[in-house]
Amino acid sequence: MLAVVFPGQGAQAIGMGLDLAREHAASREVFEIAEEAFGGGLRERIERGPAEELARTEITQPAILTASIAIWRAVEPRLETPPAFFAGHSLGEYTALVAAGGLPLADAVRLVRRRGAFMQEAVPADQGKMAAIVGLDGAAVARACAEIDGPVAPANFNSPVQTAIAGSAAAVDAAAEACRGAGAKRVVELEVSAPFHCELMQPAADKLRPELESAGFADFATPVISNVTTEPYTSADAARRLLYEQVCSPVRWVECVQRLVELGVTAQLELGPGKVLSGLAAKIDRGLVRANVETLADLDAALEKIAGGGA
Repeated sequence: MLAVVFPGQGAQAIGMGLDLAREHAASREVFEIAEEAFGGGLRERIERGPAEELARTEITQPAILTASIAIWRAVEPRLETPPAFFAGHSLGEYTALVAAGGLPLADAVRLVRRRGAFMQEAVPADQGKMAAIVGLDGAAVARACAEIDGPVAPANFNSPVQTAIAGSAAAVDAAAEACRGAGAKRVVELEVSAPFHCELMQPAADKLRPELESAGFADFATPVISNVTTEPYTSADAARRLLYEQVCSPVRWVECVQRLVELGVTAQLELGPGKVLSGLAAKIDRGLVRANVETLADLDAALEKIAGGGA
């Protein structure tokens, strides 16, 4: 049984998805639709950068979504069996909904551009921070954060021994020190423009809610796994509610992958720039067959690898 998963912010790379767009008409159409929905300039930023511009949250999110769906459109007709589930890390959940047929591509591009802008605006520059805690389990990280007097909490449960925390700069620094005291092997400050997936994002969630309500969500057949609940869903109403909650809730990626395995998934195919989710899957469940498609050169080998494991 196959799950197709999509990456989140931070995976961006200049040129992502464009080699498939040059070879596949369906992928090329994705860039055309996204370019119009964005209002022009998206493809140029993906193609030429510069990297600093592509890394702007309101640019990064629609860019990664567009590249990932372009790759999906090239992969989809070549799959021996369709995926049983879709999932995505943070931003990637929007991509998963587009792939599942629960959200039109143009609406998704507009939504994630506004989502990125709202997130950027929610916390003044230099007042928020994120850090990755390495070598400590998620429960221990959560306990360390709970002891801090200030807004800080786990934001991404990425692997059994890697959890990102987010909050005010001072609280994150204090929590990082507490995690070191609890046995963390390493603390890595993340180069992000805002403290995502924590209570400081509430202004962004409130601004996003009417945008979610007006977007053209529809019920869909292939379930998407929620970052918030780790459970599958197939309804437009659930998508709107869960994407609203996702803004301030931690991404429970470890549990998402574990839930997919519980549901019978034996192979994970990652589509989009980078292969972060493939690396995390190896740490979460080594029994999963893992493959990723980032460029045209990856396509044949990835499909061959999952052909047996995803049956």
